[in-house]
Amino acid sequence: MTTTTDSAIGQWLAESLDAPQAVWEDWRSGPYTMLPTGVRLDAVRIPAELVHAAADSAIHATVAEHLTAVLDGPVICDPARWYYALVPPQTSETWASGLARCLSRGAWLGVPRTDLTEHAPLHWCVPMEYPARLCDPGVVAALIERGHEQLTPEHTEFRRPR
Repeated sequence: MTTTTDSAIGQWLAESLDAPQAVWEDWRSGPYTMLPTGVRLDAVRIPAELVHAAADSAIHATVAEHLTAVLDGPVICDPARWYYALVPPQTSETWASGLARCLSRGAWLGVPRTDLTEHAPLHWCVPMEYPARLCDPGVVAALIERGHEQLTPEHTEFRRPR
């Protein structure tokens, strides 16, 4: 059942295109639509292994709970490889992390219907709560760094021969 909030979120996302009705048609005929990044939002594409390391788990429910608590913003999941944290447009202009790419103008993102929150080929790991409510890029960068630190072997000190 679609709620008023889901409809408002869907409309906000659809307005990324000059012809928003195309988004609704895509969602009626399939599970996702393609939207341009750099208009309403940018998307930080994070390798799944970094997200799983940051969450200390690869269990979907645990990862979703962790991302909800830490990012406080929407995340799309392609469980095979990527998580996409949705961030404000123009984030790519200041994005500095080499561990994840920020998609902006010229890129397209598969965006699932607003009701697809179950573990499926493309779904909302963390649904958008309200139109335009996006992740803070600094918090996303910190999550990525934490995941990287979890995957990096501890530094060891070498002894010098006497």
